[in-house]
Amino acid sequence: MKQMLLSKFKKADLSNYTKGEAVFEDGDWWYKSPSGYRQRVSTHAAKNTNRMFVNGKYIPSSHPLHKPGRYKSLDDVWSHEKIESTKEGDVYIIVNDAWPEWVKVGKASIAEDRLNGYQTSSPFRDYSIIATLTAEDRHVKEREMHKAFTHFADERRGEWFKIDRIKAINIFNVHAMNELSKELENEKTSSKRKTS
Repeated sequence: MKQMLLSKFKKADLSNYTKGEAVFEDGDWWYKSPSGYRQRVSTHAAKNTNRMFVNGKYIPSSHPLHKPGRYKSLDDVWSHEKIESTKEGDVYIIVNDAWPEWVKVGKASIAEDRLNGYQTSSPFRDYSIIATLTAEDRHVKEREMHKAFTHFADERRGEWFKIDRIKAINIFNVHAMNELSKELENEKTSSKRKTS
């Protein structure tokens, strides 16, 4: 079994399973973590075969689109229909300094993955995410945020809003605080029922 793992994960394949360069010491290939911990590449690689990474970001197995492997984007793993049918995800604010008065409020399964899609349309790769909210239903949350932004923005064009970036972040923060208050109130109500 050990020999099969060693032959399966040759040095050429190491970049798919480790964050750093492996070194050959004591007759074996080792992966050294930044903290100095040393682990055999075969062990490390075997552990990583069940993990998912999208553009270097770890995606937990609890994510509804989890599929073991390393991918550049979710589109490399799933069809657009499958990605859109998933409720869980992020609502984000993306900005570009070319339009300093405008922000885009959108939704994605993974906000960073969506950001990478925007970067391909810019030779300067100058889009950035300034805020995200994680939601159980990103479709509903995006509609809620669009309503809030429509109220506070000077102008709206599709998912783009003419609004100060600080004000936009504050809208997300207030929304997040309201959600947290609801969760705390639900926990409080739930614990009162248990003690009654």
